[in-house]
Amino acid sequence: MKTLSRGNFKAAWKSVRRNRGRSFLTMLGIIIGVASVVSVVSIGEGVKRQVTMQINHVGSDLITVRAGQLSTSANGRLSVLSGVHVSGSLSDKDLSSVRQTATGATVVPLAVVGGAVTGEHGAYQDGPVIATSTNLPSVLNQSTAFGTFFTGDDDQNNVAVLGAQAARRMFDEEVPLGHTFGFRGKEFMVRGVLNDFTTTPLSTDVDFNNAIYIPYAMGQQLTDNSTLPYEILVKPADASKADKTVDAIRSGLLKNHGDSSDFSVLKQSQTQATTDGVLSLLTELIAGAAAISLLVGGIGIMNITLVSVTERMHEVGIRKAVGATNRQILNEFMAEAVVLSVGGGVIGIIIAGIIDVVLRLTTTLAPVMQWQAVVIAAGISILIGVVFGSAPALKAARKDPITALRGE
Repeated sequence: MKTLSRGNFKAAWKSVRRNRGRSFLTMLGIIIGVASVVSVVSIGEGVKRQVTMQINHVGSDLITVRAGQLSTSANGRLSVLSGVHVSGSLSDKDLSSVRQTATGATVVPLAVVGGAVTGEHGAYQDGPVIATSTNLPSVLNQSTAFGTFFTGDDDQNNVAVLGAQAARRMFDEEVPLGHTFGFRGKEFMVRGVLNDFTTTPLSTDVDFNNAIYIPYAMGQQLTDNSTLPYEILVKPADASKADKTVDAIRSGLLKNHGDSSDFSVLKQSQTQATTDGVLSLLTELIAGAAAISLLVGGIGIMNITLVSVTERMHEVGIRKAVGATNRQILNEFMAEAVVLSVGGGVIGIIIAGIIDVVLRLTTTLAPVMQWQAVVIAAGISILIGVVFGSAPALKAARKDPITALRGE
């Protein structure tokens, strides 16, 4: 790069501006590739930080019990992919065991109750009905925006609490207290509305903001005790005893499951590691797929540079006839390839920034653009220009001046 003079870059810039349409189409692959990779990495990093915020919000001592055994990959990451769709489930017996072994802890079951929900504006299909206990708000450090959460006296009552989005979508208003909806042949009255969950929901399976919450006993009654918890949350009375509580819960569940470890008892640090591992894997896969467009963009730069060499062959012959060296000719065309690739990279980074802003304004995602990703994207852009511009530039530099002068 040191051998490329300022004059070469000026000439390359003039050539790019002279053929704006062709230059833009040449840079398009680089633009799409850089924008895609930077955006995907930014979204992945943003979600990771949201998960960290959630863990800080609910507390590092929260324990999560799930069906399925998580495995550890070769690089030390916990993999949730091996534990979600495997055989095995939690039961009410497991719930009782957790309550007995987690002495003094607050235990909250989460069970999805199947069935059609009918509100004032017709069927509601955007979120699940979750049967849970009265302690859910305290365990998640979540408050109600309006009304109250159901109490222990409501176990057999047809009452419900809505997530913030569920309230808006079911009743088209912020405070639908006293309104009713139909579910499994019964009419439920809205007792309260939760505040928005500002971070990624604790469970990767449901969106808490769109959920409808009913008492756990009522959920069991509606399904003849066939509804099983998909997750159990445990909040120790003493945060310093979280590790002992985990060991006690695991020992009790092993007895229920015949010493078969088809369940997972996770501390918040492990839950975060699991989520981060999955997000990192998905980010790498998507970013890898998006990077293919960088290769396509590099091939485009090589093709256009070859065309430029062919069009300017007579010029190359004249310059070599008056004393231009092979290195000078090489640098001239290399500069043009680098300008195209770097220009595409800069535009791609700007577009990625715009995408991140739009996502922040229109969705619950909060992408975080890291300077490392920007620097790597810029470096890759320069590398593509050098690598894919080398062959056409060498062709021009090695051209015999007599043959070049005869070119049309």
